[in-house]
Amino acid sequence: MSFLAPWALLLAVAAGVPLLLHLLRRRSGDKLDFPAVRYLLRMEREHAREVRLKNMLLMVLRIAIVVALALAAARPVGWLPGVGHAPSAVAIVLDNSLSSAAAGAEGQMLARLVAAAGGIIDGSASGDRLWLITMDGAVVGGDKGTLRAALSGVRALDGAGDAGAALRRGTALVKESGIPSRHVVVLTDAQRTSWEGVVPPADAEVPVALIAPGGTVGLNRAVIAVATEPQHWDPRGTVRATVAGNDSASWRVVLDGRTLARGTAQPGATVLARVQPPSRGWVAGTVELAPDELRGDDTRHFAAHVGEPPAVNADPASGPFLRGAVDALVNGGRARRGDGVLLASAERARTPALLFAPADPVRVPDANRALERAGIPWRFGVRRDGPAPLRGSGVDGAVAKSWHVLEAAGDVSKADTIARVGGAPWAVAGEGYVLVASAAVADATDLPVKASFLPWLDGLLAQRLTAGTAGVTESAPGRPVRVPALADALEAPDGSAVTVVPGATREAPWTAGVHFWRRGAERVGALVVNADASESDLARLPADSLATRLGATVASADPSAAARAAFAAGGARALARTFLLLALVLLVAETLVARRGQAKSED
Repeated sequence: MSFLAPWALLLAVAAGVPLLLHLLRRRSGDKLDFPAVRYLLRMEREHAREVRLKNMLLMVLRIAIVVALALAAARPVGWLPGVGHAPSAVAIVLDNSLSSAAAGAEGQMLARLVAAAGGIIDGSASGDRLWLITMDGAVVGGDKGTLRAALSGVRALDGAGDAGAALRRGTALVKESGIPSRHVVVLTDAQRTSWEGVVPPADAEVPVALIAPGGTVGLNRAVIAVATEPQHWDPRGTVRATVAGNDSASWRVVLDGRTLARGTAQPGATVLARVQPPSRGWVAGTVELAPDELRGDDTRHFAAHVGEPPAVNADPASGPFLRGAVDALVNGGRARRGDGVLLASAERARTPALLFAPADPVRVPDANRALERAGIPWRFGVRRDGPAPLRGSGVDGAVAKSWHVLEAAGDVSKADTIARVGGAPWAVAGEGYVLVASAAVADATDLPVKASFLPWLDGLLAQRLTAGTAGVTESAPGRPVRVPALADALEAPDGSAVTVVPGATREAPWTAGVHFWRRGAERVGALVVNADASESDLARLPADSLATRLGATVASADPSAAARAAFAAGGARALARTFLLLALVLLVAETLVARRGQAKSED
């Protein structure tokens, strides 16, 4: 037998009170015989044995009553006959990822999982502790009413969430409860991609029960990727989307509520639509398919900036690679000539500009002074020689042959490192500048002679250097994103806005769509939130296979088995009511014995 509140056993000390009273009654003082009471004394001596037996029985009954009440207050759990189940700590891990919204012949999977969770809540008793944990990390604990209200508000996420984190959180909660009977019940559609990389917390003290209802999987078509070309529309642009599925599907491109293109895509085909929106500035759009069994991946969001192409000026002394790149961008309509963004060596530093290290090391002091005058918080340090591979968006595959260590010379908290060499910054970006640690010559880096150089430069102009533009950031729901240095607020699709800290890292919204970065009342960039493409793959793991992966002691495809799995405690029961009932029986017996003795005295 174990006790959930063992401190209450201290109440058993009160059992000494009846014994103490009994002993005090046996004490007597000096005896004086009076003739009038001799008759009474003779009568008492005749009934002394019966009186002592009655007093002894009353004392035992009263001690037993106090002990039974103390045991009941200590909330015992044991193998004696009891009522209901042992008090349990149960964490319900409910898989509400995007895939759970898929519907089959048996109905929507999420509705079946919610019904199973409701069965656990209804089967709980007052001594149980329950928590509801969803894939977005939300945790709700409390009484039945609170949990029922939380369960009624559960909706399928727009992304995958984090199944491993939810499982670890549930395990930690039931362990911290201090209740011996613990269970984590996982309710899931067993989607393969959700659980493949999950490492369950191996803890023998917390058994895991798996409820995976299974059922049919309907056909699913999805838009799994969308890209805009170029990144800055002038005002024409191209939307490129990838469609996955087993049959053809009709699609359309919607921009600011207007359908600008439509067609039919074959399975695995790429959708290409050339559009020219009438509006200017930041715009939000979608590529949409005809609805199917999983609606959440039939729409994928994108954002674009529409307006004049950026004005670019390459310094005549910047070298042939930069001048040639600018000519190509202008001829392709990606840029125009003008006194806008400067492409030059750092001795010409100003903003906005893309600045490279001086080709001649003797000019480094001049370059550092120019950076200081321009308010750029970086300096060129010691020179390093390679070759060393570059790591970063658009530069992978290129190498640095020589470079200068970039040293912070001011507040760089709002700056981003956009490329690295040997783990150290090679290219950094801040408000109105991009600074590169190598010179724009083939002897310093082979990036300018690679085919990726022009797209890399085009991306920097659109994302980093166009005045008032923080570019487009893409993320899955709930993933960490870095707030652009230009932004001080994030605008939701419904128009509401929250304050953000420039340069800080925050969690992407859990709602799919286009969220705009704002500076004051002006939109300066976009955060596009779409579900992971893996959520469109509805293939499931067999329940036995997933149970082995999670180390589950119970695996069932029957949702009605959830409550039984949650409160299975090996036959142990809560015994508090049993001891309360025993105390009541003892109290009745004590009353009867006491009244019987009183009735005889009256006779």
